[in-house]
Amino acid sequence: MLLVVAYSAGARTTLRNCCRANEAAVRERYGRVALLAETELGAFLACRLRAKHGADVRVERTDTFNEFAAVRPAIREAAVDYEDRDRPSTPYPKFAAGTDHPDPDAMEGTEL
Repeated sequence: MLLVVAYSAGARTTLRNCCRANEAAVRERYGRVALLAETELGAFLACRLRAKHGADVRVERTDTFNEFAAVRPAIREAAVDYEDRDRPSTPYPKFAAGTDHPDPDAMEGTEL
């Protein structure tokens, strides 16, 4: 998919209008951000936005996030356990302290 981010008011307006006029190319839209289909139409719309608004529009090619391929099991298990904690107000560093769950500082410095 193509991730399009509009930073200026003018770019947001053009993005909104493009999305409304080309619904078949739009996968999701969230205000100043849109996910466009990775088709020639999606690419045309992204290029058009860049041509009109320059640096006020950022376009990135994205891949679907597959947590089972990209994330080691300990991270997935920690996320599930953390969401199932007894007290919702407990921050993750405190929750993970003294357990086998990954350390948040170590996770921060480790690339997927």
